[in-house]
Amino acid sequence: MIHKHTCDNGLRIVLEQAPSVRSVTIGVWIYNGSRHEPEHLNGMSHFIEHMLFKGTEKRSAVEIVEGFESIGGQVNAFTDKEYTCYYAQVLASYKEEALDNLADMFFNSTFPNDEIDRERKVIHEEINIYEDDGEELVHDLLIEQAYEGHAIGRNILGTDQHIDSFTRHDMVSYMNQTYSADKVVISVVGNVDESFIPTIEAVFDHFSNEHYNHKHVKPTFTPNKIVREKEAEQAHLTLAYEGLSLTDDKMMSLLVASNALGGGMSSRLFQEIREKRGLAYAVYADHIAYIDSGMFMIYAGTNPADLPYLQETIAETMNDFVREGLTEKELKSSKEQLKGNMMIALESTSSRMTRNGRNELMLNRIRTLDELIDDINSVTMADTNDMIQNIFTKQYAQAIVKPHNS
Repeated sequence: MIHKHTCDNGLRIVLEQAPSVRSVTIGVWIYNGSRHEPEHLNGMSHFIEHMLFKGTEKRSAVEIVEGFESIGGQVNAFTDKEYTCYYAQVLASYKEEALDNLADMFFNSTFPNDEIDRERKVIHEEINIYEDDGEELVHDLLIEQAYEGHAIGRNILGTDQHIDSFTRHDMVSYMNQTYSADKVVISVVGNVDESFIPTIEAVFDHFSNEHYNHKHVKPTFTPNKIVREKEAEQAHLTLAYEGLSLTDDKMMSLLVASNALGGGMSSRLFQEIREKRGLAYAVYADHIAYIDSGMFMIYAGTNPADLPYLQETIAETMNDFVREGLTEKELKSSKEQLKGNMMIALESTSSRMTRNGRNELMLNRIRTLDELIDDINSVTMADTNDMIQNIFTKQYAQAIVKPHNS
């Protein structure tokens, strides 16, 4: 059972009871991510996420993590293009302590200058890790090319120059401006009931009355192409077609088609590229949806000498996919796979917390599992084939990372 409550200050609380488990997962979701940052503050949301673990008025950085681990729990956070999330999972008997710790981080972080300077080094190393990882790098380059000139195309981590320029005043001002109550959802899943909602409301009532409105500019998808040479053993290839936004009612048709194309070991791309030709270990397709846009992406990594053959194989597979559409077997298998993946994922309280929090934050609604399954079941062959024609007959963006002189 899911309980929803909107507080007087605009904060939304979503609580789902899962009496069969002994834990509780609490997520604090903020509708603020890298796409909302002005260019000179690119990377600020991610830096703030790090700093909320670096000390409050009553807890040091060590005491914050000890506060969770000493009660058998765990705490973490992540920043994305459109949101940031801080979350903790604890035994149900410690839910009040976990909530208090999260709220202390959220409202009372002190942003010590010495911790800011230390964390700059950590984030520089995080940027280096992504630069060294060809698969991560090629995805970043792809989004940058597809959304050239738009904030959504910028790296979530920012650049080394941005990270070095941020001051404590910049961070506190930006957080105070963007972390307003109407932009926050508290998502709770586990062995807990609706009597916990007033406790959440009381702990998270410390917002100012000011509400912040992001100025959204819809990105334009651009079929740009880029090749980056670097020290590497593998060549990494990604390409992207313009996809659908989160709110598009045809999304399920695209997901069914996407799954048949590159969602599993029986998919066309996996069978053609890995099983039949041995060109790649990792090959997959995925759809990334934002509030006002989307991108359908294909990835494969291969031996540099086989890169032309890989590109040719992907092109042939896509041409066949557009010409033939889905078979009845693929349609049925893809729909069953989607339903199975969805149901298995929701056996985890952290997955359910994520689904509920993100959906309430981005869509202002939470669809039940039965509703989603009904949507999958209702997808027809005509729906998927129309989607294939609408998406995969257009030009695509492409990014390649490969070794020097390959």
